[in-house]
Amino acid sequence: MTDAMDEQDTSAPLRLPPSRMLSLVAMHADRLVSEGLAREGARKWHYAALMALHQAGSMSQAALSRLTGVYRSDLVSVINELAERGFVERAPDAADRRRNVVTITPRGREHLRRLYTLVTELQDEVFAPLTGQEREQLTGLLIRLMEHHSPHGPSWSSSRPPTS
Repeated sequence: MTDAMDEQDTSAPLRLPPSRMLSLVAMHADRLVSEGLAREGARKWHYAALMALHQAGSMSQAALSRLTGVYRSDLVSVINELAERGFVERAPDAADRRRNVVTITPRGREHLRRLYTLVTELQDEVFAPLTGQEREQLTGLLIRLMEHHSPHGPSWSSSRPPTS
């Protein structure tokens, strides 16, 4: 195998496997979004939790954990931080008092609107080289990959803008 590798033309640039390219772009996008959210005093899990509550409505902490992919133990601190700022309310579930139900507040919806605008602008920066059609195609392919590799089946895959 070494002989074959030695005989290869090394003057051409190396082409990374698609999985590595995806990883590199994801790291850049994650860093860009995390830094942007931090300027607003938020983290990516804050955004994920608020968006999930906005789209799916009030739910238990366990359901929110499953929907967002945030570990339950990590989600507790996320909910605590959001509740301290008045963005969510947590109350015992009337059907099962051992569980808490989390609800986004009007203040949380307003915060989510700002974060959504910011994240949309950051997405434009990440995907600037792509046309609108290419972005839609990439999004469709990524959704397909996510659904294929998700152990729990499809999750929420679109981020509709928050409304009142």
